[in-house]
Amino acid sequence: MLEAVLLIWGVRDEVLEKLPIKGHWLYGEYDFIAVLRFEEGRELEEFKRELHHLIGSEKFKIYPVKYSARNKLFQP
Repeated sequence: MLEAVLLIWGVRDEVLEKLPIKGHWLYGEYDFIAVLRFEEGRELEEFKRELHHLIGSEKFKIYPVKYSARNKLFQP
């Protein structure tokens, strides 16, 4: 599973209401933040294309989350 953080800025509220995901509205430098989960990298790329068509290419950033390079859970 892939996880990522989505940040959106410079987008009107009417457009944010059309987003196909749940997240949190912010007021300040960013307008919206959400945690995204995908089964495959292909789904992430498809989501990026859809978001680009909805809000534009220079108004969002997706940061992939990497928890650990280990193959199993850490146990102290």
